[in-house]
Amino acid sequence: MISSSSESTAMNADGRVKVWYRFVPREGWPQFDQEGVWATPLGGDLARVDNVPFFVDGAAEGDIVRFTMDAEGVRWVEECVEWSGRCTILVLPVRGGPKATAKAVHEVFAPMGIGAEAYSAEFPLVALSVPPDADVRAAKAQLNRGVEAGWWDYQEACIGDAWRTA
Repeated sequence: MISSSSESTAMNADGRVKVWYRFVPREGWPQFDQEGVWATPLGGDLARVDNVPFFVDGAAEGDIVRFTMDAEGVRWVEECVEWSGRCTILVLPVRGGPKATAKAVHEVFAPMGIGAEAYSAEFPLVALSVPPDADVRAAKAQLNRGVEAGWWDYQEACIGDAWRTA
């Protein structure tokens, strides 16, 4: 998934950098084995993840990660040193259904204070970023209602105890 050396070592105008995860691809999903996300450097080998990962299990927006830098200057995540408390839920709308776009999915969850990022128009995967103070019981119930209604399928990519017990 690395498209160029300049993208993988990029720093944007506000000082954020790309950090990259390696992972085992999910069955039936795009077969990427690495994903880059924007992060805020915290000094040394630490950074805070600034957007929602789409394909990485166990990663969430706001996590503080430790990285190593390779010879080309690419920052590879080695471990999460502090979980943000946010859950990452991946929602894939059913093609042709009433919630078939990323925008339609986000409109369902935005009133709950849940952020979302869309992967692409061609692959309308939505990564929900559920903050620790969200009503996870309501969010989980809405996800399940959407599955029952044929709106989408979802997977839990990064969850905590509050989500598990909701």
